[in-house]
Parts: sequence; C-alpha cells; structure tokens
Amino acid sequence: METAPKAIAGVATFLDDRVGAGSFLKRNLRKIFPDHWSFLLGEIALYSFIILLLTGTFLTFWFRPSMGEVVYSGSYQPLVGVKMSEAYASALNISFDVRGGLLIRQIHHWAALLFVAGMTVHMLRVFFTGAYRKPRELNWLIGLGLLTLALLEGLTGYSLPDDLLSGAGLRITQGVILGIPVVGTYLAFLLFGGEYPGQDIISRFFTIHILLIPGILLALISAHLVLMWVQKHTQMPGTGRTEKNVVGAPFFPSFMAKSGAFFLFTFAVVALLATFAQINPIWLFGPYTPADIGAGSQPDFYMGFLEGSLRLMPAWEINFLGYTLSLSVLIPALLPMGIILTILALYPFVEQWVTGDRREHHTADRPRNNPVRTGIGCAGITFYGLLWLLGANDEISANFHISLYETTIFGRFAIFLGPAIAFFVAYRICIGLQRRDAALLSHGVETGVIKRLPHGEYIEVHTPSAQDIADHIRGKKEIPIIESGVDGEGVPPKETRTVIGRLRARMSRAYGTDHVPFIEEHAAITAGERPHGGDRSPDGDQSQGGDHAHAGDGQAGERASLTGRRRFGGSGGGRPSR
Repeated sequence: METAPKAIAGVATFLDDRVGAGSFLKRNLRKIFPDHWSFLLGEIALYSFIILLLTGTFLTFWFRPSMGEVVYSGSYQPLVGVKMSEAYASALNISFDVRGGLLIRQIHHWAALLFVAGMTVHMLRVFFTGAYRKPRELNWLIGLGLLTLALLEGLTGYSLPDDLLSGAGLRITQGVILGIPVVGTYLAFLLFGGEYPGQDIISRFFTIHILLIPGILLALISAHLVLMWVQKHTQMPGTGRTEKNVVGAPFFPSFMAKSGAFFLFTFAVVALLATFAQINPIWLFGPYTPADIGAGSQPDFYMGFLEGSLRLMPAWEINFLGYTLSLSVLIPALLPMGIILTILALYPFVEQWVTGDRREHHTADRPRNNPVRTGIGCAGITFYGLLWLLGANDEISANFHISLYETTIFGRFAIFLGPAIAFFVAYRICIGLQRRDAALLSHGVETGVIKRLPHGEYIEVHTPSAQDIADHIRGKKEIPIIESGVDGEGVPPKETRTVIGRLRARMSRAYGTDHVPFIEEHAAITAGERPHGGDRSPDGDQSQGGDHAHAGDGQAGERASLTGRRRFGGSGGGRPSR
C-alpha cells in the first residue's frame, strides 16, 4: 500500500504534530508478520503471563504472607478450630469467603501451568526450525533465561499457601540447598530464617514471587519482543519467501485483530479450565506441619523431572575430612537441569562452529531437513519425559501392580538408552520424510486413476503437486560442511591440520551430510522435460528403459511422467532406495 489507512494516518498525524512520532508509527504499524500457526505458540506464553499479572494482583489484596499461627474460624467447617499459619488461613479465605476468589485462584494456577508449557513448546519450535541461528542467538539466550525464571516463579508461588503439599515441596527444596557443599547450611538458614521450617520463608518467597522475578520477567519479555521486532520474524519456506523479505499480513489491522482474538480465546480456555477442572484443592491437604506426610503427592508438571531424578538416583554420598557430600541429592537437583540448559545455551554456537555457517538466517528449516538436530531434540525430550514419568513411580507401581524396585531399575537403564533410541528413530524418520518429499517432486501426487499403456501395462496416473507445496519442499537448504580433503599437492586445509580441526571436520560431515539431495532433475521430470546430463537417477545409477525421457517420447516418456517407479535419493552408505 502506498498510503496508510485513514485510522493510522489520523493518529500518526496527531502524534507527529506533537511529539514527532508520525513516521515511526506509519512504519511500524505496517510491519509485516508471517502467517503460520506455529508462530502463535509464543503468544500463548505471553498472554498467560498477562493473565498471571492480572489475577496475581487480585490475589495480593487478600493473601497474608505470614507464618504466624492462628486458629481457623472461616467457612470451611472441617478445619474450624485447627491451628494453622496466617498464609494458609488467608488462602482458605480467598477460596471460600472472597467473592470469585476460588475462580481467580484457579485461573492463576492454570495460567501458570500454561505459561511454562507455552514457553517450552515455543522454544521447541524455535529449536527444531533453527530459528535460533544468527542473528537471533541473543534472543535464544533470553528465552532460556525466561524459562529458568518461570520455573523459579512457579516454585515460589506453589509454596505460598503453606498447605501440606507445598510444605513437602519446601522440605525437598531445603534438602537440596543443604546438599550444596560448604555453603549449603548457611544458605538454608539465610532463606528459612533459622532451623526448618523457620518463620521467614513464606514472606521471603512472597516478595520474590510478586516483585523480584516478575520484574525481571517483564524486562526480559520486553527485550525479547523488541529484538524480535528489530530483527524481523522468521518465516517458513514457501512461494515468494526468501531470506530478504517477509510474506504475511501487516501488524495493523490484521495481526492486531488476530492477536486480540487469540488472547480472548486463551483467556476463555483458562477460565473454562478454572471453572470445571479443580486444581490444587488446598483445603483437602490441610495445613503443613513437619510431622505430617501425605501419600501420592506430586508437584506441578514442570517440576516433575526433578522429582523423577531424585527417585532414580542411588543413595550415594562421600565423606571427606568430616564433610558429607550427598550425591543422592546434589546430582539429581543440579545435573539434569544443568545438562538441558547448558546444551540449549551452547547449541547455536556449537552448531555454528561445527558447520562454519556464519550467514544470517531469516527462513526457518523444516525439522526433517536437519536430521541430526531433530534427533538431538527428540533425545532431549525423551530424557526429560522419562524423568517426568518416573517422578510418579509410586503411582505407577500402585495402579499397575508393578514392583517399585522394578520401576526404579527400569528407569535407571531407560534414562541412558531411551535418548539414544529416540535419536536413532527420529533420524531415520527424517530421512524417510525427505525421501517422500523427493518422490513428491519427482513423481507428483497419486490420483487413484489407473491407466493402461498401449503395450498392456497398468499404471497409476500421477499429477504434479500444487505449486505452494512444491515450493515449500524446495525451501530445503544445504547444510554447510567444512572440507577436510587435501588439495592437488596433498596439503589439507588450514582448519583441519590439528586434532581439534580434524575432529571438527568429522563432526561437520556427520552433521551436514545430505543423504537425500533434491536434484534439479526432479523438477525437470515433473515438468515433463528431459534433464541435462543424460538419463541418470539422482543416485548415479543408469535408469532402465529410458524412464527419464519427457512425455512426448512415447511409452517410456509416459511412464516417466505418470508412474512412481523411478529411484531417488541415496542412503548414508550410497545404496539406492525405491
């Protein structure tokens, strides 16, 4: 559009006459955003955070972050006359005596779960499509910081009601802190204000939960959105989409209308869950006392993997010079989270080092087109999922009548074998999907129409795939590989003359080798033209019967354009596939 809509022009003129912001608004309100469903995953996390801020503000009006002891005299009769903390009593008061309090509290809790889930799925989308590559490495690190802070925010908020379930989680937290060598005891006394449970933990968690972490989250989310706005959004490959343009709809009015509707839809889903699906019924758990325990207690899903690691870890400890190092607590608490976050933080830079690719990337990859990256991602999901699943090993044993010892032993083996199997399976699936894409380009789409050729053979007629689908498939880009061969004088490249350089070259070949290249021959065959360079299949084998001739060359040409018998691609060992 050469001129801005009247609604934009009027506002821009008004602001430009007063603060000189007209050109800024005209430029940014017409910013183009790509149209793809996967880009809305991050918005779910953003809208959940907004809901959390609104409902959290409401709850702070009635919640009392104190561990002072009171006798309950509210509306919930089973607990009348029971001694409890002011925090627990105020949480009960919100649930039963404040108009709409239980609904708002449950909306807050469901929004918290959706916030973490939305960020997790959004980061998986970014990882599998390679949207973390240059120039978006900084935004990727900000996203990791947001996810880590969200986990801490969930832990502090989960502990505030001071019920029996949250108190059990606090006890585990205190045990993890005590497991830190040398300084663990001092940190525990500092946080809890004395011997467990102390008198200060609720008030300190309350300050962290409503002030410190939300402030940092708000700052990081703002930085994340500003960087995304400046660097422009990635887009999926397709017709007319390149590394230098964005195909989509303008921010105003299209994207604003769509985002506004999506926010209302997200809020409606959370509200319906809060209305019909009970969550965290603290009145059933009772107040927390260190002497009481509960069976079958489970944390929120985002802390389940830490619970699972604690249950799988053998009872190992080291005694040295009068100090005890509790590996059975320290390793499960720090190692799984450390492994996942460290790998994610370093991955963009390691991939750049392995491939030598320092180009800017504004078009996302299809996960199938980078099998190694997809395999690594699936291995990480399996590692997390097994820990999460085995965090409920007692429930599994009780409901499926399996020995608790057997589930634990299974988990200890599965946590190492599962990710390796997941990598291999995901890798092979990606190769298979690439071969399917190559077949779609070369042979077209099955029509279900059976045709008899003049010499008596029956074939199924294929038709070329739609242009947008073909362009989406052709968006596959070659992964750069660091060359390790010698030149004409037998001298290897400078980068591969050291041990690290040779290792890098081998890693580069393993990471970037394309086992199913999309040769231009496919497009030529689909278009009914004779490809240059003779009648050879992409894997280099001579085709029989002139299968690659164009449709005008009689029976052989008709078979080439209508049937799907031609070989394509190659496996890692160079073996042809049909």
